[in-house]
Amino acid sequence: MHQSMTSSARTETERIVGNRKTRTYTATDQELEMLEAIARYHGFSRSATITSLIKKEFWRIFPAGTRSIRPDRGARVVKERA
Repeated sequence: MHQSMTSSARTETERIVGNRKTRTYTATDQELEMLEAIARYHGFSRSATITSLIKKEFWRIFPAGTRSIRPDRGARVVKERA
């Protein structure tokens, strides 16, 4: 559901509530509306949409992973030809 913002951008913060971390990020009203539209289209929450987009972009840039982040066992790793 849309939450109106009192300023034009939300700033990044992190709070620990119980055992959960709550994170917010900087976004304009228009960017939040865009996120909500994409989330509705895919039937995801805003958080799941952001996570999905980050994962897709990460694996696009680093198809074989990084030193600390490795592909799942059995994952098909395709290296692009130069």
